[in-house]
Amino acid sequence: MSRELEARLDAIESRFAIDALIANYAEAFDTMNLELLATLWHPESRLLLGANGNADGLDAILAQARINMKRMPHMHHWMANALITVEGDNGHGLVAADCLFYDVDQGTLQVSGQYRDLYQRREGRWAFLERTFTMHYATPLQNWHPITGTERFGLPA
Repeated sequence: MSRELEARLDAIESRFAIDALIANYAEAFDTMNLELLATLWHPESRLLLGANGNADGLDAILAQARINMKRMPHMHHWMANALITVEGDNGHGLVAADCLFYDVDQGTLQVSGQYRDLYQRREGRWAFLERTFTMHYATPLQNWHPITGTERFGLPA
């Protein structure tokens, strides 16, 4: 295989791996899956969520996630418009996020913003090196409640 073809294939595989990383981040929070969340980071990674907590290192990321999951037991993240650049074993991206949260203190919120990401591949595995969320807005959804489905957002069945 030529070097050019090998480089192109690596770029495609890297993009798929980073897309899966982004999707698994949403899945981990939405399903409260700390085991999955732990696989998405390098040991010294940083997660910077502003008002929802900042964490340096994998242990701190998981500790902050536990706090957020307890405070917001229902989360739904939609990630979109991922603009990803890969250069060898490093990458960066901008990812739009629209989220629906049930916060035990504030009720249902719609949150919109953007993640600025740094990715790094080590020993063939892509992971977040840093993920920073900038909130565009958080809107309380007054009198909003699901009328059917598996999640009741704090309402009786």
